[in-house]
Amino acid sequence: MLFKEEHISEETLSAEKNIKEGKKNTFFADVILPVPVEGRFTYRIPAELSEKVQEGARVVVNFGKRRVLTGIVMRVHQEAPQNRQAKYILELLDEQPLVNASQLRFWEWIADYYMCYLGEVMNVALPSGLKLSSLSKVQFNPSFVALQAQYQIPLSAKEQILIDNLVGDNALTFEQIANLLNVKNVYPIIKSLLFKEAIIVFEELKEKYKPKIVKKIRLTKHYLIDIDKLTELLDALALQKRNFSKQQDVILKYLAEIPADAPIATHQQGLPKSAFVKVGISESSLHALIKKGVFEEFEEIVSRFEEYDTLPLKSITLTDYQQEIVSQIEKSFQEKQTVLLHGITGSGKTEMYIDLINKTLDRGQQVLFLLPEIALTTQIVSRLKKVFGAKLGVYHSRFSDNERVEIWKGVWENRFPIVAGVRSSIFLPFNNLGLIIVDEEHDPSYKQYDPAPRYNARDTALILAHIHQAKVLLGSATPSLESYYQAQQGKYGFIKADKRFGDAQLPEIQLVNMSIERKQKTLKYNFSSLMLQAIEENVQKKEQTILFQNRRGFAPHLTCQECSWIPTCINCAVSLTFHLASNELRCHYCGYRESPPASCLNCGSTKIKTVGFGTEKIEDELKLIYPEIVVQRMDLDTTRSKYSYQTIIDDFANQSIDVLVGTQMVTKGLDFDHVSLVGIFDIDRLIHFPDFRSHERTFQLLTQVSGRAGRKDKKGIVLIQTAKPQHPLLQRVISHDYEGFYQDEIAEREKHFYPPFSRVINITVKADEQSLSIEAATELTQKLKAVLGEGRVLGPVPALIEKIRNQYLQNVMIKLERDKINLKAVKQLIKEQTIGLTSNRRYKTLHIVPDVDPM
Repeated sequence: MLFKEEHISEETLSAEKNIKEGKKNTFFADVILPVPVEGRFTYRIPAELSEKVQEGARVVVNFGKRRVLTGIVMRVHQEAPQNRQAKYILELLDEQPLVNASQLRFWEWIADYYMCYLGEVMNVALPSGLKLSSLSKVQFNPSFVALQAQYQIPLSAKEQILIDNLVGDNALTFEQIANLLNVKNVYPIIKSLLFKEAIIVFEELKEKYKPKIVKKIRLTKHYLIDIDKLTELLDALALQKRNFSKQQDVILKYLAEIPADAPIATHQQGLPKSAFVKVGISESSLHALIKKGVFEEFEEIVSRFEEYDTLPLKSITLTDYQQEIVSQIEKSFQEKQTVLLHGITGSGKTEMYIDLINKTLDRGQQVLFLLPEIALTTQIVSRLKKVFGAKLGVYHSRFSDNERVEIWKGVWENRFPIVAGVRSSIFLPFNNLGLIIVDEEHDPSYKQYDPAPRYNARDTALILAHIHQAKVLLGSATPSLESYYQAQQGKYGFIKADKRFGDAQLPEIQLVNMSIERKQKTLKYNFSSLMLQAIEENVQKKEQTILFQNRRGFAPHLTCQECSWIPTCINCAVSLTFHLASNELRCHYCGYRESPPASCLNCGSTKIKTVGFGTEKIEDELKLIYPEIVVQRMDLDTTRSKYSYQTIIDDFANQSIDVLVGTQMVTKGLDFDHVSLVGIFDIDRLIHFPDFRSHERTFQLLTQVSGRAGRKDKKGIVLIQTAKPQHPLLQRVISHDYEGFYQDEIAEREKHFYPPFSRVINITVKADEQSLSIEAATELTQKLKAVLGEGRVLGPVPALIEKIRNQYLQNVMIKLERDKINLKAVKQLIKEQTIGLTSNRRYKTLHIVPDVDPM
């Protein structure tokens, strides 16, 4: 699709004439564009499209002087914009809407609640494959012939070469021009030729999505009508020279897959050409028979997920206890839209979910099964596939753009009545949603941080359910304090499942006093003597171990033993993490990398040592201590490829791995029969992390990872290495006392006026200069305090990481009483003050980022 200028058809010109004559037959469309700008943009619908443009369809429009964008139609109306001439829609891309009315309503709510632009919501909501890619191209300007003849406009040698190559309708990309002229920077040449009016630069838009096409062959009608002719052909080929036997093989292979007496419809489906190539039949033999008119070649669009269609399905049977819990959930749904299921680890929540999903599907409704991370989807999805087969769609970022578009279209067409996916799944085009399950509802991964919208999928799921009149089931062994509080207040239904499947026992949790281990000098590297003894015994029993360290890399940083110098990131205010496998220092915030220094850059000393430890170091040390043990690491560094996580999971399930070392990935929903030991390192750092949710997160992490130990008839052991075994939080963990922990923590939250007793909006002020960020944040704080009062506005304070990607960060926190303060008015105040601040020329480079309900 080429757009050199706005093309106005005869019909459109006629429509303009009609308006002048007073006939109101002109339609306009409010369009959402993928730009961070307030509001929607109104475009005129050409007359020939006036009956075709629908809400939710994609259109192509001009934006500004040169940009061509793809947008979504939000509303069709006849209200002409005031004080400006509306541009025309250039093209309609969809005859049927791509986004439904419920989605558009949902997008508006997200933009309003999370203080962002509709275009930002659109950018996150649509898979990349549904957004057109734009490419600048250059074409010869035919008017230049007359100009050149009249004025003899001079051209340089390279300009002449380019003009000569732009003959006829030929168009070249900037990259092609650079290769043609053998130059790195083509812009001076392009600029010069534009000035001389010798060329036209335009945008070419292309669909990113490409369906999967399979080349197939089938018998022609001649042989289908009279199948005996095929037998005659086989006999004839058998009598001919030897090279004809290969053509005979093609026919025999075809008949082996599709018998001669099969229905005509089966023959018409044909066979993939790859089926012949796999058994050693050459393409030349195939083409010889196609040329003879025996077979015909055709293309077929197929699903990228067709392998699931052939999986044998399994049913599940609930225990009496699980059936009782499901009945309680269904009864609670009669009164409440949202129900919290507090099911301890190993209680069989997934089986109960499956039963509820089946009942929802039986009612003809759709189900969204939300999971916090890709890491958690692998094992649960494999279980769901065994039950639901091709009905299940899976949606997450490890899938290609094309795969995600197919899931999107499959949901729209109801080919996937159940979807399991991460937070972005809430944007899929459901049209009859009946149930949303939010598994591990406490997990902070449901919150998006960058880019906007900074939404929480758990919270927005409640709004999505309200729009569809659906039910929401929040499930967790360690519910978030906010959800548990809402259940205690009666806003949510509440069901507790406190029995493990098969009456399996909860693991025994032991605290290893690292202070004593250090005094007695029984530590070996970062392992206590008790930890090593337990690992050794576990391996001897042919059972498996999971080791949890919530920090990847080999060591958090290096340091000079002479002057204490530490290598830091050039872009961020953090130390660089040492990775042994790649022998490099990395910043985990911006991705900067450098080689480890041979000597101190401050004093020149060569005495450089590592400080602290991450998963890579745990893995390395364990291999040194027990070289015969098979150890595998599972963290972001080892699971970057599409199937790497699945490979590790499969190897561990097959007992090819003795010890699995990992970050939070190993805490989430993994269920292995032979894991009887879990070891936890460096937990004191998490307990004392400077955040009001640190105790909650630590309790949840410890409980979740402990739940990996011991299933069925095996009681697991959990060892937690700590310097503070008497800490009240750890005492609650070892006694599996969630209720006691909740009472301790909720009292602290109420005392200090933190959620769930308040609503929090965090405002981050970013600037290239530290002094500017402090100055702007201080000014913003003063203005907000003047309206909201001193007690509701805290700060400004430097962010925990004060500098990220060369931007200095200051935080301002607003704490508001629930149900007493007009939240919409406060958001409007923040917007007004932000606009006022950034309109000051001194602050024009500022970025002010509001985060509603930060995690």
